[in-house]
Amino acid sequence: MTAEGAALSDPRAMLGAVETRSVSPVFVGRAGELTVLNEALVRATAGEPQALLLGGEAGVGKTRLLEEFCAAAAKDGAVVALGGCVEIGAEGLPFAPFSGALRSLLRQLPDEMAAASAGQEEQLARLLPELSDPGRGVPVRGQQGEEESMARLFELTVRLLERVAAERPVVLALEDLHWADASTRHLLTYLFRTLRSGRLVVIASYRSDDIHRRHPLRPLLAELDRLRTLRRIELSRFTRGEVRRQLAGILAAQPEEPLVERIFDRTDGNAFFVEELACSDDDCDHALPETLRDVLLVRVEALPEHAQRVVRVVAEGGSTVEYDLLAAVAGLGEDALIEALRAAVGANILLAAPDGDGYRFRHSLVREAISDDLLPGERSRLNRRYAEALEADPALIRADEHAPRLASYWYCAKDPAKALPATLSAAVMARRRFAFSEQLRLLERAMELWELVGDEVRSTLRPVDFTEAYPPCGCDPETKPLQYLDLMAEAAVAGRFCGERERALKITKRALRLLDEDPDPLREAWFWNQKGWLMSTLGRSDGWPEIARAEELLRGLEPSAVHAEILTHRATWGALHFPGPETFVAAERAVEYARMVGADDIESNAQLTLGGLLVDSGQVEEGLDMMRAVHRRVVDGRLTKDLARVHTNLPSTLEGVGRSAEAIEYGREGIAFCRRYGLVDAEGWVWANLAESLISYGKWDEALDAVAQVATTSSGARQPLTSAGERLARLALYRGEWEAAAGHLAHARALYGQHDPQPQYTLPLVRLSLGVAAGEGRLTDLRAELAQTLEQGLPPGTQRYAWPLLLTAATAEADARGLPAAEPGRAEAIELIRRAAKTVATPVPVWQAYERWVRAELLRAEDRATPEDWAEVAEPFASVERPYGLARVRYRHAEALLSSGTDEAARARATDLLLSARKAAESLGAKPLAEDIALLAQRARLTLTGTRQDPAPGPDNPLETLGLTSRERDVLALVAAGRTNRQIAESLFISPKTASVHVSNILAKLGVSSRGEAAALAHRLRLF
Repeated sequence: MTAEGAALSDPRAMLGAVETRSVSPVFVGRAGELTVLNEALVRATAGEPQALLLGGEAGVGKTRLLEEFCAAAAKDGAVVALGGCVEIGAEGLPFAPFSGALRSLLRQLPDEMAAASAGQEEQLARLLPELSDPGRGVPVRGQQGEEESMARLFELTVRLLERVAAERPVVLALEDLHWADASTRHLLTYLFRTLRSGRLVVIASYRSDDIHRRHPLRPLLAELDRLRTLRRIELSRFTRGEVRRQLAGILAAQPEEPLVERIFDRTDGNAFFVEELACSDDDCDHALPETLRDVLLVRVEALPEHAQRVVRVVAEGGSTVEYDLLAAVAGLGEDALIEALRAAVGANILLAAPDGDGYRFRHSLVREAISDDLLPGERSRLNRRYAEALEADPALIRADEHAPRLASYWYCAKDPAKALPATLSAAVMARRRFAFSEQLRLLERAMELWELVGDEVRSTLRPVDFTEAYPPCGCDPETKPLQYLDLMAEAAVAGRFCGERERALKITKRALRLLDEDPDPLREAWFWNQKGWLMSTLGRSDGWPEIARAEELLRGLEPSAVHAEILTHRATWGALHFPGPETFVAAERAVEYARMVGADDIESNAQLTLGGLLVDSGQVEEGLDMMRAVHRRVVDGRLTKDLARVHTNLPSTLEGVGRSAEAIEYGREGIAFCRRYGLVDAEGWVWANLAESLISYGKWDEALDAVAQVATTSSGARQPLTSAGERLARLALYRGEWEAAAGHLAHARALYGQHDPQPQYTLPLVRLSLGVAAGEGRLTDLRAELAQTLEQGLPPGTQRYAWPLLLTAATAEADARGLPAAEPGRAEAIELIRRAAKTVATPVPVWQAYERWVRAELLRAEDRATPEDWAEVAEPFASVERPYGLARVRYRHAEALLSSGTDEAARARATDLLLSARKAAESLGAKPLAEDIALLAQRARLTLTGTRQDPAPGPDNPLETLGLTSRERDVLALVAAGRTNRQIAESLFISPKTASVHVSNILAKLGVSSRGEAAALAHRLRLF
C-alpha cells in the first residue's frame, strides 16, 4: 500500500480536523464524583488496586466524566485503556470490552504485555487473539474441563492486568455494562473479587435506567454491592444552574433565562438532551422539537441525503463499524463516502473510533433512534449486505469477531438457510473462548432456525462439537452432520456450564419428549441423567426418579461413558441420601465402567465417592488414600473436570473422622485453588466445610469469618448457605445465645426446604433443634422431635452426625434430672437414646469418645454416673481435636469427683480439671460452660487459681451465691416445678403481679431470658 493509500484508509486522516460545536467546552459539575475517581487513582498509584461502578441514566454524562478523568490521568502518567460493550446490532461478541481494553494496552505497552503474558499466550488469545502466533486464530485445543478452563482464563486475565500495572498506574475503563454479555459479566465479577495487587483502577459504567427487574445486570449489581472493596458512583441530572453553565459553554454566550427555563423543563437536567435541544437547528435558535425522539433525529435529517444514508448504514452495523466494511456496504464511491462521513462527524453525529479503524455514534441514543426509524425491509436489506460483504472478504474485520457478527447479520437479514450454519459456527467459537452463556444463546437460536430450513441445508451442517459423555447420532461423529438431538445435547451442556439451569432443564425435557416419539435408549438415558441433576440442583426433587429411569434404560446395552457417568451419579446420590451396601456397590461399578471405557475424569469422580464410602464403612486409610490420589491429580493438572469437588469432599471426610487440623489445611488450600481458577460457586462449599472444622478445632472467631465468606461466594446455592446457617446456630448455642440460635436454625431450615432430605443436612439441623429446645426448657418438644427422627432410622455411615445428635438428647435428659415436669416419659426417652446408640458405628477414635460420652450422660440422667465413667470419656477425648468437647467432659468429670465426697485428692484433681476447662471455655467464649464451671467452683468452695479454698467457711447453700432473696428462692423452686405465675401466687399467698415481679428479678439475677432456662439452670446446678 502506498503512503497515500494508507492515509486514505485512516478515517481520522481522511476527515482531518472537523469542527464540532454541540459538545460543551466547559466541564460542568461532577466535582464530587471527579474527586472520588482522582482519589481512587492516588490509592492505586500507591499500590492499592481500585474497583468502581459508575451508574446513571442514558445521556446524564457518564462518558464525559470518564473522558475528563482519563484525560487527566493520562496527563499524570497513567496508561488508559478503554473497552466498550457491544450493542445489540452486532450481538454475540463475548468479552468485547475486555478484548478492546487489552488491545489498547497491547498497542501502548507491547513489551510489558508480552512479558506479562509469556507462557500463557494460547489461553489469553481467547480474549486477545493478537497474543497468539500470526494466523493462528483462536486456539481450539481442549474439549474437556471447559468450566475449569474458563476459570483458568479468568485467573490469567487478572494476573496479566496485575503484572502490567505493577510498575505504572493503569486505568481500565469498561463502558456500557448494561449491554455486557454474560461472559463479560462473569469475568468482571471475578476481577472485582480477586484483584489484590497492582496499580490498577477498574471503572465500569452502565445505564441505570435500563436495569429493569429482569435485566441480567441487576443481580450482578446486588452481588457486587456486598464487596467492601468496590465503590459505586451514581450520577444525577444537572441542576438548573448547571444547565445554565452548560448552555453558556455550548452557545459561547450567556443564555436568556426563558431559554434556560424551557430547556431545563423539557430535559429535566439530562446533559445530552440539553446539548441536542441547544442546537436543534442550523442556527441554534430557540425552536424546540416536540418529542425527544425528534430531538435525536432533527440534526440527522438536516444532513445531505448521502450522509443520511451512510448514517443509517452505520446504525445497523453495530457499536463500531470498520471503514473497509462500511465502504463495502454503503455502495458509494470513496470520495462520496468520505464527504458523507465528514458531514456526519461535523454534525457531531458520528465519531472516529478510538483505534482509528472505523466509526461509531457519539451517543448510543442517537444510534437507537436511527435504527428504530428504519423500515423493516430496510433493516433486513442492510444486514444482508453486511453479511454478504463479510462472506466475500472475511478480512474486513478482526478474525475473532467474524463468526458471531456474520451469524448476527444473517439472522437479522431473515435468511434461515444462511443464518443456521453461521450461528452454529459462532457457537463453536463462543465455546472455544469459554463464553458459555453466548454459546447457549446461539444454540437456542439454532434450535429456532432448525425448522425453518430444509434437509439440503441440514445435510451440510458441521459435526457435533462438545457434549461430554453424550454419544452423537450417527456412526461417525467426526463427519456426520449435526442432528437436532445432538444440538439439544450441546445446548444442555452449555446451559449447565453457564449456570442457566432452568433453560437447560427446559431443553432436556423437550429432548425427552422427542425421544418418546423416536426411542433411543442410550441417548435417552443421558438426557434423563441430565434432568435428574438439574431437578435436584434447582430444588424440584431429589433427582432419584430420573436416575432410576436412566439406569433402567441402560440395561442390556454395551458399556459406554454414559454408563460410567450415570453410575457415578447414582453412587454420589446414594452417598448423600442412603449410604450403605447398595451405594458402595454402585460406586465400585462406576469406577470399573469408567476405567473400562477410558473415561479418566469420570473415574476420578467416582473414586471420590467410593473413597468417602470406604471411610464411612471403617476402611479409613484406604478411602483417604484414594481421595488424596485424586487430589494430587487435580493439583498437578492431570484432571480437568470436577476440579473443585475434591476440595470439598476431602476436607469434609477428614473432618468426619476427627482430623480437623488436616481438614483445615486442605480447606485453606481449596480456597486458594478456587480463587485461582475463579470457581466462585465451589468456593462457597469449601468455606462452609472449613467453618465446621474451625469450630471443631476451637477457632470459633475464624469460623465466623469463614461463614461470612459463604454468603459472598455461593451465588445463592442453598446447600452451602444452609450449612452456614447451621454453623452460626451451633456457635450461638455454644455461647448461650438462645434467640440467635433459634433464628439461625429457622433460617437454615427455610433455605434447605423439604424436597431433598439428606442426612448431612437434616441430622445437624435436628441436633440444633434439640439444643435450642433444651436451652429454652422445652423438654417435651425435644423428646417428640427426637422420637420422630429416630423412628426414621440413622442411616449407615452417618455417625459424624448421629453421635452429636444423640449426645444433645442425652445431655438434655441428664440436665433435667429431678425436674418434676420431666419425669413423665423420662425412662422411655433414655431407653430410646440407648437403643439408637447401639446402631451407630464407632470406626475412629473421635466417635469412640462420643460413644463413651453419650453413655456417661445417660448414666448421669439416671443418677448413676461415677468419676470413673467420666474418666473413661476424658481419656480418648484428650487425644482428639475437640477442645470444646474436652472442656465439657472435664467439667463433668470434676463435678462427679466433687459429688463423690470431700477427699482432698479428689478435690485437687477436680480443681485441675476445672482450671483447664475454664481456660478453654473463656478462650472460646463459651459463656454457659464458663458460668457452670464458676458456679460449681463456688458450690464446692474452690478457687480456680491453682490453690484450694478452705472448705470450712462460706455459705453452705449455693442459692446465696446467686444473690437470691428468701422469697425469690421459693419462687424459683416453683418455677423449676413448672408452675405458672397464678399457681405461684396461690401457693405463696401473693398476687400474680407480685409473682411476675419476682420471676423477672430471678431471670435477671440468673442471667437467663426465659422461665425454661431458669428451671434448666436450677436443676443443672442441683439447687433443689
